[in-house]
Amino acid sequence: MTRVGFYIVENTDAESRTRLALRLTEKAHKRGHRIFIHSENEQQARQLDELLWTFRPASFLPHALCSDNATEQICIGWGQEPQGHDDLLINLQTSVPDFIGRFQRVAELVNQEPARLEALRHSWRHYRERGYALEEHRLPSV
Repeated sequence: MTRVGFYIVENTDAESRTRLALRLTEKAHKRGHRIFIHSENEQQARQLDELLWTFRPASFLPHALCSDNATEQICIGWGQEPQGHDDLLINLQTSVPDFIGRFQRVAELVNQEPARLEALRHSWRHYRERGYALEEHRLPSV
């Protein structure tokens, strides 16, 4: 059964979710996980693509924008079905993707923006009603 972690940042900074996604990606990569980052849109996916090269001077995270033949350990998508990834899904969209059941873990990233909090409540209910194991991680800031 998929485990779902809600990572809740205690600020309203719109970029806090992006920074958290980068930190979680780096941590999961170091532990050998295959990661699919589900971006809100293509613009955010391209921003993450750039940031994964530059957010830490000493780190290298092999990644690519998703395509049908992407084999990288980290793939960034924005609406396409994740091909070859079923380990960790980092969801940046406000809705629950249809394909979550194929992943071992899902990370939902939320900050204190009113729209994000409402999406959090809806997602929490969605997962709970379907019997997913839920975890809450409150973070002071990122």
